[in-house]
Parts: sequence; C-alpha cells; structure tokens
Amino acid sequence: MTTAVLEETLVGDDLVATLTERAVLARRLVVDMAASPRGCHLGGSLSVLDILIAALHRAAGDDGTEVVLSKGHAAAGLYAALHVSGILPENPAPLYGLAGHPYTGHPGPKVPGVRFPTGSLGHGVPYAAGWALSQRIGGGNGLGIAVAGDGELQEGLVWETCQVAAAQQLGNFVLVVDRNGGQNDGMVADISPLPRLAERFAAFGFDVTEVDGHDLGALTDLLAEDRSAARRPLAVIADTVKGKGVRAVEGKPGCHYVTIDEARAAKWKRAIR
Repeated sequence: MTTAVLEETLVGDDLVATLTERAVLARRLVVDMAASPRGCHLGGSLSVLDILIAALHRAAGDDGTEVVLSKGHAAAGLYAALHVSGILPENPAPLYGLAGHPYTGHPGPKVPGVRFPTGSLGHGVPYAAGWALSQRIGGGNGLGIAVAGDGELQEGLVWETCQVAAAQQLGNFVLVVDRNGGQNDGMVADISPLPRLAERFAAFGFDVTEVDGHDLGALTDLLAEDRSAARRPLAVIADTVKGKGVRAVEGKPGCHYVTIDEARAAKWKRAIR
C-alpha cells in the first residue's frame, strides 16, 4: 500500500490520532539527532514538527502540493517528519551529520521528499510561491506551502515574495509561520519585534488565520481547504512552543542549537508523550 492510499483512508479522530502518534515518534528522532556528535537545531525542529506533519499529510493527497521548509536550519525536524510520514524510508537519525549521507544541517534535494535546498533564511518562501504559480499555469490544484520561522520574517525576501504573490493572485500559495518567539540570538520580541503581524499580512493582500501550531486537527483542517478558486494567498500564523515536547527546554531560547549525551537523550525521549 502506498503512503498516498494510506493517507486517504485517514479521517476525523483516526487521522488526528495517527498524526499525533507520528509527532511523538518524530520528536524522539529529533532528540536522537541532538545526541549525534554534531548536535542539531533542537528548539525550532521540535516547534515546527506538527506543522510539517500536517502539511506533508496534505501533500500526500497527490494533488501537486509541495511543502518547502524555508527555515532550513530545522532540518532535523524535516527529516523526522518525512520518515514518520512514510516518505523517507530509512531512519535518518543514526546517519544525521555523517559523511556520505544526505542528512546535513540544512536540507537538500538528495533527501527523498525534498525538492528545494534551503537554509539561507527567506529563500524557501519564493520557492513555494513559484511552485504555486507553476501549478496555476499548468491547471493544477496543488498548493505551494512555505513553512517559515517568525525570526525569518526579518528577511526582506519574504516580504518581496508576499508582494508578488498578492499581485499574481496566488490563492494556492500558503505561508505558514512557525511563531515560536525565538531565534538564534534570543527572543524575537527583544531583537526585532513583529507587532500586529496578522494586520501586516492582510495589508499585503493575504487572507490570514491564526492557529495553535500544535493542534493537528486544526492544522489539517486548514491545509485541507480547496483553494483552487481563491485569489488571495493565505498566511497561517501558527503559535508554537520552542522545544515543544521536551519539558526541560520548552520555551527556552537556549535550546536553539543543542548537543546532548545519550543518557540525557534517553531521559528526554522517555518523557515525550
């Protein structure tokens, strides 16, 4: 049975239960990658996981939807989400950061399920907008879904893309913001605050919605929408917790990049529910 067929059989509570189970497994894989010799971007990988799992579920419907992780430094989260979603067959955790394997700190197209390389912040947003434009030109109904961090919104390219997406009436372009409140050097609110973010997107001509970024039912409902007739791009502001699932680090900017030992990893994994 292909992943796409399996996904189509999941609805309602069964769907949410399955995706929740995937999220638990994926968080444990991310912790494993943090225990690798090179460590990983733990906090942002854990905050974005539910968004990625819901977006990959939409893409598994095989309608031409493409998911681009623009905050590419959260590659560990992406690899884990791809694996638990059945897109990446091998377990990436034991191979993360090892020479000869594609599971680098920023994702590239050698990884199954990754079409665009990302890591330079802001660049994944125009990739997804371009994908949405190609779908429209080709008569497809797929979405171009960009997943960006809130700190990443400091990149001017994000807003240049928003301007173009609105001008081209790309209703099938969806920008999901993982609003975990943190970035590399501290809290977004202390470095370059983003007040009235929803109003900013609306001013650029977007439809805007705000959601709990860990509510898999709400996320899947939002991303399941048929936007073939929409003429305004959609911004989804998803409120998340940096380090979600590992209570020792939840909400702490210091968990942005972490290297831990195997004993700590085992303790953290046991506590993930």
